[in-house]
Amino acid sequence: MYDLKENWKKNVAEVLTKLLGSGSSEEITPEMITAENPPSPDMGDLGFPMFGYAKLLRKSPAQIAEIVAAELTAMGLHGSFAAGPYLNIRYNRGEAARNILDAYLDSGKNNVQAIGRPCTLKGQRIMVEYSSPNTNKPLHLGHLRNDVLGESISRILEACGAEVRRVCIINDRGIHICKSMLAYMEHGGGKTPEAEGIKCDRFVGDWYVKFSQEQKAESDVLEKEQGLNKREAEAQSPSMIRAQELLRQWEAGESKTVELWKKMNGWAIEGWKETYNRTGVRFDQYYFESETYLLGKDEILKGLESGVFYREEDGSVQIDLTEEKLDKKVLLRKDGTSIYITQDIGTAIYRHEDWPFDRLVYVVGSEQQYHFKVLFTILQKLKFDWAQNLYHLSYGMVNLPEGKMKSREGTVVDADDLIDSLRDMALEEIRSKEREEAVGDPEITAEKIAIGALHYFLLNVSPTRDMLFDPKESLSFNGNTGPYLQYMGARISSILRKAEESKKTGLDLMLQYELLKSDAEWELLKTLGAYNDAVAAAAAGMDPSVLAAYLYELAKGFSRFYHECPILSAGEPELAAARLALCRVVLHVLRDALGLTCIPFLEVM
Repeated sequence: MYDLKENWKKNVAEVLTKLLGSGSSEEITPEMITAENPPSPDMGDLGFPMFGYAKLLRKSPAQIAEIVAAELTAMGLHGSFAAGPYLNIRYNRGEAARNILDAYLDSGKNNVQAIGRPCTLKGQRIMVEYSSPNTNKPLHLGHLRNDVLGESISRILEACGAEVRRVCIINDRGIHICKSMLAYMEHGGGKTPEAEGIKCDRFVGDWYVKFSQEQKAESDVLEKEQGLNKREAEAQSPSMIRAQELLRQWEAGESKTVELWKKMNGWAIEGWKETYNRTGVRFDQYYFESETYLLGKDEILKGLESGVFYREEDGSVQIDLTEEKLDKKVLLRKDGTSIYITQDIGTAIYRHEDWPFDRLVYVVGSEQQYHFKVLFTILQKLKFDWAQNLYHLSYGMVNLPEGKMKSREGTVVDADDLIDSLRDMALEEIRSKEREEAVGDPEITAEKIAIGALHYFLLNVSPTRDMLFDPKESLSFNGNTGPYLQYMGARISSILRKAEESKKTGLDLMLQYELLKSDAEWELLKTLGAYNDAVAAAAAGMDPSVLAAYLYELAKGFSRFYHECPILSAGEPELAAARLALCRVVLHVLRDALGLTCIPFLEVM
């Protein structure tokens, strides 16, 4: 794919390397070149600051800019000029239009071809872990942000040439699971989600809420009658004592307990898979905490023998990370049992043995930043080469205007409930505009609008930021929203359908790129030329919001072009053909970028 910026970076790097002379061992590569957008269109389309080469070339930045501009011109590359310490580039619009559009069109014709990809990650194997739900509750709004971040970044990494393996760790053991089980045992009466007409994961989550309500009532009494604090009262409540006994029975392999555990976990997972399918999220492999929680202990004992860890006087095994500006960390308790990070150490090693990766990306909330710093440091100290390439894709909390969500109080917004609400709102919008017949199946269209609204809202800000999800704002058909992007796709599709119907497709004409010379056309062309750069930048920064921002710029650029440049009524057939070709390429790129950000494409809205 042709990239205007990258192409000029290569040219500038070539000239700067030449200026170093044949006797120099230095080489200036395109990756070392900084390219900027000039503050004003009068200053050109691209600028290269020359400050960083003054010492190397023993000349002032302004002198270097003058020399490089002259060298580029001598090479037949016109459009460069010096502006003080900057080398500025003014593109030849016709030539640039040809290079950009030919990258998407079949041999200069109007038929689009497969999009070329940046190969920045070609040959790399990257494992991405995301979602990580607990089997005591359904997926909720927080999971939706995690899921779309993980799925989108996986697609973006693949677009850059990486082989990606999507994995999900299912937290299917522990006291929280036993709480749901106990409430069902004592009050379920053999009910099933099918018989109750409730989605399977929601059914399990309701029993977790039931347990929490009972425990709270019991602990309130203990606080009042025995003067215990809240934590003590919760720990000593009869419900908690029975749940702890249930956990002991599970760990001992008691058959009836294990049978119930399998049944309820199966319900939860079945419900999640429905939501994953609905939102376009998929996994290549599931790992289960019940199968991995004992991993890591042997690695800790090996590290103890090699001196990486040490044993405290109380018998616990620890590591001192104060030199790394972290704390001391217990890895095995004094009774020899593992803690959570021990399991994570073992699981990371097991995964690499299972599928040798070059990089492992954990999509986990920002509250776990310290945990992952410790985990990565320990794995590096254990001399695993791949530990240098572990990455925590940290993301902030997401809440609704009503406030913070709490699972055990039943205030969490289930993922499916939220999507249902968005779908119903979109359906009402379709009906109010009397578009039922035009869109085909209104419910399917409304569902796609809902998913697009949700995913774009969750991706269009930096992952690290906390955010407030506003359902009404996300569904707006104006401004920086998913439905706005989908509408632009539908609008372009409509233009191309009308061209087919009127037999004014322009497919029989050779493209005259020089006709695309208006400012609106030029800005749109430049945005198309920057697509590869946006995909590569999103992959490098593990940040889909880069691509979301690109999508919005592309949609805005097309909107301006649409209003300023007649297409089917352009007058000259050659101009109409060139503009239709531009429409086809914009639609091609828009559709591709929507796919990378998990936003359904709609031909009609």
